[in-house]
Amino acid sequence: MQADPGFDPTAGVPEEIRPGLRRILAPNPSPMTFRGTNTYVVGQTELAVIDPGPDSAAHLEAILAACGPGQRITHILVTHAHVDHSPLARALSQATGAPVLAYGDARAGRSAVMQDLATAGLAGGGEGVDAGFVPDVRLDDGATVTGSDWQLQAIWTPGHFGNHLCLALGDLLFTGDLVMGWASSLVSPPDGDLTDFMASCRRLRARRDRMYLPGHGAPVTDPAARIDWLIAHREAREAAILAVLRESPATAETLARRIYTDTPAPLLPAATRNVFAHLVDLTGKNIIAPEGPLAWSAPFHLL
Repeated sequence: MQADPGFDPTAGVPEEIRPGLRRILAPNPSPMTFRGTNTYVVGQTELAVIDPGPDSAAHLEAILAACGPGQRITHILVTHAHVDHSPLARALSQATGAPVLAYGDARAGRSAVMQDLATAGLAGGGEGVDAGFVPDVRLDDGATVTGSDWQLQAIWTPGHFGNHLCLALGDLLFTGDLVMGWASSLVSPPDGDLTDFMASCRRLRARRDRMYLPGHGAPVTDPAARIDWLIAHREAREAAILAVLRESPATAETLARRIYTDTPAPLLPAATRNVFAHLVDLTGKNIIAPEGPLAWSAPFHLL
């Protein structure tokens, strides 16, 4: 599964996906965000904005400019509190009066083991956490949000981030960063939890969505195949980790260097976090154990 080089929209220009649904690309391309963050605008009169994106005056102007005659933004929904998805929500709310809706603040939804790691001092990595994010309205799992011509259902899908939501619009699913077509999702403790990620993937696999609309990259037109690939990809990583640990105990960094042999050096820290996520998951399943407390720098061995 590779990035689609043909997906290259112009930042700030609304593109219609179907009547009543548009995508506006934010101007924040990077190795972690591909072309940039996809902001979605749902509705024809009362508008819902999904993932307003990074703190960008230009992107705020583009979202506001997308409101035509007789249209107004009535809801702002955030899939999760990474800095490429949520920071613009507050400025957009101030400009429109629309409330911000999400599963919870930047710490909501963390599992107990991830909370313990955070308390012990493990900080997030990768995309960056919008630590001050607090929604006006909390959306519980299964909650619905309704506009004049649309209805969205919140599906709590922790794994990439504790407060991660997917949002269902009929047979379409906005998947945030849980499932993307251009890359596998980063799972970076303590904000990412692989045990939760795999459970969320399997939850989506049991659905019958026709298309995924991710936070980055092109639409995913075969959701079942993509979910199957993500699960198989993680299972292959787990098998590679266990193969190395059969030789001797190893840290997350040592394992990453052994397994991610083709990964450029600047991306090895992210790879190491992915490996550590697997180590935490395998520890929880009593397959391996750390030598000492569960920690980033600990060597792990097979049980």
